[in-house]
Amino acid sequence: MTSYASPAVTDTVLNFIDGTYREGSEGKSFPNFNPATGEQIGLVQEASADDVADAVAAARNALNGRWGSMTTSERVKLITAVAAEIERRSDDFLAAEVADTGKPRAVAAHIDIPRGAANFRMFADVISTMPGESFITDTPDGGQANNYTVRKPKGVIAVICPWNFPLLLMTWKVGPALACGNTVVVKPSEETPRTAALLGEVMNAVGMPDGVYNVVHGFGPGSAGEFLTSNSDVDAITFTGETRTGEKIMQKAAVGVRDVSFELGGKNAGIVFADADLNKAVEGLSRAVFMNTGQVCLGTERVYVERPVYEEFVARMKEAAEGFKPGAIDDPAYLGPLISAEHRDKVLGYYRRAVEEGATVVTGGGTPELSGPEWAGFFVQPTVWTGLSHDSTVMREEIFGPCCGVIPFDEEDEVIALANDSPYGLCASIWSENMSRGHRVAAAMDVGVCWVNSWFLRDLRTAFGGSGHSGIGREGGVHSLEFYTELTNICVKL
Repeated sequence: MTSYASPAVTDTVLNFIDGTYREGSEGKSFPNFNPATGEQIGLVQEASADDVADAVAAARNALNGRWGSMTTSERVKLITAVAAEIERRSDDFLAAEVADTGKPRAVAAHIDIPRGAANFRMFADVISTMPGESFITDTPDGGQANNYTVRKPKGVIAVICPWNFPLLLMTWKVGPALACGNTVVVKPSEETPRTAALLGEVMNAVGMPDGVYNVVHGFGPGSAGEFLTSNSDVDAITFTGETRTGEKIMQKAAVGVRDVSFELGGKNAGIVFADADLNKAVEGLSRAVFMNTGQVCLGTERVYVERPVYEEFVARMKEAAEGFKPGAIDDPAYLGPLISAEHRDKVLGYYRRAVEEGATVVTGGGTPELSGPEWAGFFVQPTVWTGLSHDSTVMREEIFGPCCGVIPFDEEDEVIALANDSPYGLCASIWSENMSRGHRVAAAMDVGVCWVNSWFLRDLRTAFGGSGHSGIGREGGVHSLEFYTELTNICVKL
């Protein structure tokens, strides 16, 4: 069995179907690149339509077999073992994630891999402690009835994952799906296939029944993504990624009236009031703009700053941006690459568009000056703009790069209107030492998540998701159960 622990040029990343690693039945493969170096580090076996059908059938058989007959406590024991095995093999997962994404090792070690394990452990706890509902109802004949609820798994779940936090966002879906008794077929991004494949080894190591967890590799249209979402034996689809892709998946899900959970794009706002602690605001927003090279769905690309502190804030953000640069992957100041040459070119196109639309480039705006073969990756400069109109393209469209436009404002009502003037509604952050204002403005934001004097501070039990073009539904804690289970009310006349 191929191991994915030590990525090398000769690696072949296989599909994982019914507990077994296998090549694509049509013999197709595609290259896997390290974004930091631009080097090919392996080949990925592309799943055919028959392979995807086999994976869905394996998931159905597991649901109807041993997995489906397990008690909640038996499932929880296995899921907790998955978390422990991820932690035991954290170095292997770290190597695979860094090879696929090129991100700083410290970021992946601190966020991606621990959260991958935590997602399994947390949802095992949630399903173990989740209460049901029970009501005593008076009946017309003077008697009573007992109404109570039963949660049942939804069935076979298609899990379609993005490339920015591959393990974290995949397990955010697989963890609750399995905890609720479902089976899954995972389609990781073609850019980042390794940790999803490696998790198959973990499933086998802990004794997970065959077919509970499956992985198929490939692309979207005409490939594994379309084959999976079009399969009528898939009961529900959960997806994180671009809004346009979500719209196409939703069209597929409409056939058979299948449920969807979408976390899509964002054009998130940060609001800095004059009474903010600028040290906190700059530290938090520099992470919100530049962390993971801006490839964060919760990242901030629009910053509105109250006029009395506008100039100072811009100067401090310039300094913060220039502190991030390519270098040793273990350097705390290391700014990783974008995920691909295609995405780099897209981001650079927005950089050029900003100048065309009248931006003043405070810092950045292009690619770093690098030399040597080790710098053949997909790097861009962290970038800060001023002078942009709120209605400019780069202040309206999601870029998904390490950049932001900074715009001054004068009144609270004005900035609330600006922040909410977007088709997206994922998240926002408010920076003010006036807590009355913080609560008031946060409540006025048309978003799924709003932070006050922080960013990316997550409690996995809380509801997570967006509105508008940012998605459908909420996941996290008990909120995940609404998507991953079907609820049956049973009424017993006493």
